[in-house]
Amino acid sequence: MDVAIVGMGYVGVTTAATLAHIGHRVYGLDIDVGRIELLSRGKAPFYEPHLDELLARNLERMHFTTDYGEAIPRADVVFIAVGTPSLPDGRPDLRYVEEAAREIGRHLNAERFTLVINKSTVPIGSGNWVEAHIRRSFSETHGEANGRFAVASNPEFLREGSAVSDSLYPDRIVVGADDPRAREILRKLYAPLVAQDFSPPESVPRPEHVQTVPYVETDTATAELVKYAANAFLALKISFINEIAALAEKVGADIRDVARGIGLDRRIGTSFLQAGVGWGGSCFPKDTAAILATGEEYGLKMPIVAAAREVNFAQRKKVVEKLLGELKIIKGKTIGLLGLSFKPNTDDLRDAPAYDIARELLEKGAFVRAYDPVAIPRAQREWNLDIEYRKSVLDVARGADALVLVTEWKEFTELDWTEVARVMRTPVLIDGRNALPGKVVQEAGLRYIGFGVPAHFPAYERVAELR
Repeated sequence: MDVAIVGMGYVGVTTAATLAHIGHRVYGLDIDVGRIELLSRGKAPFYEPHLDELLARNLERMHFTTDYGEAIPRADVVFIAVGTPSLPDGRPDLRYVEEAAREIGRHLNAERFTLVINKSTVPIGSGNWVEAHIRRSFSETHGEANGRFAVASNPEFLREGSAVSDSLYPDRIVVGADDPRAREILRKLYAPLVAQDFSPPESVPRPEHVQTVPYVETDTATAELVKYAANAFLALKISFINEIAALAEKVGADIRDVARGIGLDRRIGTSFLQAGVGWGGSCFPKDTAAILATGEEYGLKMPIVAAAREVNFAQRKKVVEKLLGELKIIKGKTIGLLGLSFKPNTDDLRDAPAYDIARELLEKGAFVRAYDPVAIPRAQREWNLDIEYRKSVLDVARGADALVLVTEWKEFTELDWTEVARVMRTPVLIDGRNALPGKVVQEAGLRYIGFGVPAHFPAYERVAELR
C-alpha cells in the first residue's frame, strides 16, 4: 500500500520506518525542511535507539517531502501524526491537526477512496471534527466528497527509548472505524504486524513470546478514549506508589519491597511501581490534563486523575526538600544533576523533572551543574536556565555539595561510586529513581537518600528487579 504520514516527530518517523519495513511504500511529510533533509539521508531528527538503522535499511521504500501535493494524492492511507501540545487550560492544542486535515482535504485524490487515520492523540470525538475539516477542504477543491474518504482512529502506545521494538512487536493494535471500507483497509495495512510474518531487523530481534499481536477493532470514539485511559492508568500507578513511598518514609518501611510485594499479584503487576521524582515526557502530563479537560466539558469531575497529577508534580519539590534536609542551606552550594531527559534512552526534554528541579535550585541560589549522555545539546537549545553543562559524571561531581540522580541511564547505574565520593566536597546523593544499590553507594562513602527507602540497607537489598 502507499502510505502518507503527516508529521515527522517521534510517532510519525517510527511509524514510517515500521510500515516501510513490513512492505508498504511510505511518504513522510513535514513542514520542517531540515528535518526532511535529515530523514532523506536515513537519519532521525532525534535520539531513539535503533531507529537510524531501521530507516537506513528501508530507505528505498521511503520518500520524504515538505509538499502535500507530492505525498497525499498518491496515498491509499494518510496518517495524521502531528503534535497536540497542551493549552494553558489543559485542553490539547489542535491547530496542527486542523491544518493537516485542511491540507489533506485539498490534496486528496478525487478519483479513488482514501483512508485518513488519526494517529495524533486527540480528544474524544475528534474523528468527526477532523472529517468535517477534510470534507470542507475537499469540497472547496474537488466538489462534493461523495464517499471518497473516511476517517479512523489508531492511537499509538510507543515508549520513547524503545519505540522501534514497541512498533514492530506491539502489545496490541487498537483501531477505531465506523466505515466498513476503513476497517478492511486497516486489517490489510496491519496484517504483517498482526501475523508477525515479516523478517525482524537484526538489531531488534523478535521477542520469543511474540507470535501474533492482538488486534482490537472498535468505533472511533472508543479508540480515542482507549489512548487517554491507558496513559491515565499508568500515570496513576506511578503516583500511587509515590504516595505510598511517602508513608513508607514515615513508618520506616522499604518501598522497594512494598512494590515487589504488591506487584507480584498478577492483578496489579510489577511495572510502573518505581517510586521517585515521578513522570514527565510528552504523553502523561498532556494526556492526563486533556482527559480532565474533556470531563469538564461534560460536567464530569475526575478526582482520581487530578490527584495523580498533584502527587506527581509534588515529587519534584521533594528533591529540593531532601537536599535542604541534608545541606540545611542551599544558597551558594553546588548541586549536580545526573540526567536531563525525562527517561533513559531518549533526548526528549518535554516536561522533564530535571527542568523543574534545576529551576527551583537556581531560584534558591544554588549553582547547578548537569550531565546527560545524549540530551545536553537539546537542553542548551531549549532550556533558558543558567545550568553549567559538563562532559562526564566525575566532572559534575568534582567539588559538588550534592548529586541528584534524575534519569536512570545505564551509565549512571554502573558507576564506580568510590571515585565519585572521592571528588565531591560533600558526598550526598539523592537517588531520584531508586535505581541504585544504596548499600553499595553508602559503602563507597556517600550519604544515600532515596524515596521511601530506609537509611539502613539489609544484605538482601534488591534493585532493578521491577525494571
